[in-house]
Amino acid sequence: MTTVKALATGENELRVLVVAPTGRDGQMICDLLAGSGVTCVSSATSEMARLELNAGAGAIILAEEVLTLSDIAAWAAQISEQPSWSDLPLLLLTVAGAVNVENRKKALARQPLGNLVLLERPVRPETFISAVQAALRSRRRQYQVRDFIAERGLAEEVLRKAEKLAVAARLAASFSHEINNPLASVTNLLYLIGISASLDETQKYAEIASRELARVSEIVTQNLRFHRESNKPVAVEITQVVNAALNLYQARLATAGISIERDFRECSPVIGVVGELRQLMLNLIANAFDAIGRGGTLKIRIAGTREHNNGSRPGVRVTIGDTGSGIRPEIRNMLFEPFVSTKGNTGTGLGLWVSSEIVRRHSGTIQVKSRAHSPFTGTVFSIFLPSHPNWIPSLRSGEMNNCQRETMQFVA
Repeated sequence: MTTVKALATGENELRVLVVAPTGRDGQMICDLLAGSGVTCVSSATSEMARLELNAGAGAIILAEEVLTLSDIAAWAAQISEQPSWSDLPLLLLTVAGAVNVENRKKALARQPLGNLVLLERPVRPETFISAVQAALRSRRRQYQVRDFIAERGLAEEVLRKAEKLAVAARLAASFSHEINNPLASVTNLLYLIGISASLDETQKYAEIASRELARVSEIVTQNLRFHRESNKPVAVEITQVVNAALNLYQARLATAGISIERDFRECSPVIGVVGELRQLMLNLIANAFDAIGRGGTLKIRIAGTREHNNGSRPGVRVTIGDTGSGIRPEIRNMLFEPFVSTKGNTGTGLGLWVSSEIVRRHSGTIQVKSRAHSPFTGTVFSIFLPSHPNWIPSLRSGEMNNCQRETMQFVA
């Protein structure tokens, strides 16, 4: 093997790999390209070039005579493993000749090689160098796409973490509020016990205080359960997730006088990550509360169903509707993009984007309908979660217990 310019692995992205074993063709090609500032590696066999390809390459030059059917299959197999952004350029040095049946057969056999450019020999040096430089320019653009995808992935991960912190802050505030109320009651009850004139009064106040402390214990236990949950996919009963989310906002519901209408119908668990699905429901319910303000209604419906427009997938549909002010049409079309908010300066604009990402990760769909300029305003989010997302293997059928049917209406 002849290496015109040795480079570290991270600097191999724009080097050219050459397989031209006849005579000194490989060395001459490398010398020609080196004169134009192109790094080149000449390999005696295709197998050696494919090993070099693992360390990076901007283009590959192959002499037609080395491409047997088995060699084409080996190159095609390696090329098929490229990432989605990659389309490695191949330049094939062909033998001059008329178009005939044999040449057409060769052309068909070479189709699996993908991004293939034919250069008929003898090739003028300036034509050859121009073709190689064009291939490398194309490769540079591919690397730019790769870098953009990587940077966007990092940015999206930062945004997801920021929204998780925002959700954690909302949870902490809710827990603090829920705990503060019963503790304030206990403080008042202890005062009443201290000034009680009879044993009966003392016992009555002590029983109430005991119930309030039990409520604190339940809230703390629920909080600890959240933190101890596995981040691995398990069978999740959506009704329990929604009920847990509503319980966290119980004090806020009471203060705002918001009416809750629940229609929880028979459904099977879905396979998913509990923490992510809870974050999804917390985001949507919190948004509904913000939209309603005071004295409105929040309607939540959960039912087992099939998504007939996508292979009739079985799953669960969650519908969350509110009687709030609705979403303006100019915002609705970009509602699930980062930093798009209907709350002005009070919102981060990440909640619905993260929610849509969670739904996508669970192979589901999310849709929204809203009215902002009519006598009856409001917004409805519809989420479909398949029983078995594409990225999660099925659990044993014995783990799929039906949810309990629960239909109720209450005013907090």
